[in-house]
Amino acid sequence: AQSATGSATAMSLRLRDQAMFELLYSSGLRLAELVSLDLAHCREMQAEGQVTVTGKGGRTRSVPVGGQALQALQAWLAQRALSALPEETALFVGSQGRRINPGVVRASLGQWAQQAGLTQHVHPHVLRHSFASHVLQSSGDLRAVQELLGHANITTTQVYTRLDFQHL
Repeated sequence: AQSATGSATAMSLRLRDQAMFELLYSSGLRLAELVSLDLAHCREMQAEGQVTVTGKGGRTRSVPVGGQALQALQAWLAQRALSALPEETALFVGSQGRRINPGVVRASLGQWAQQAGLTQHVHPHVLRHSFASHVLQSSGDLRAVQELLGHANITTTQVYTRLDFQHL
């Protein structure tokens, strides 16, 4: 019975990780924004395909939530009760059933990258960079990327995406 419980927990954590990483990429979230999400945010994500987060400087912004992220969230939500303490409001929880720690997210992503055969270190911010680069490549709209990332200054976005204004 213990191995069945351990395997259910491992499956639950894989679903959690997949939901976290899909959400980081599809929405361009900062790690702190991800770990601060509560279950209440799921209603907005499911109803509107977006989520409102509070970023640096207390600024709020609404960001899209992609279809794959929504599917991964649905799978995680179906298993979340196996991992979370009953009174926990956090969307993502760690092995103790409480709000997940940013270090756990970093470590999990590193493990996933290693299992995928990547030799370089992969951290959550790489998913944010990928989001920004892909949105910019598809739209060419640096201002829209700035808003989605929650940057106060366009030069931060310019540096962030490693592109220059002449290229655009």
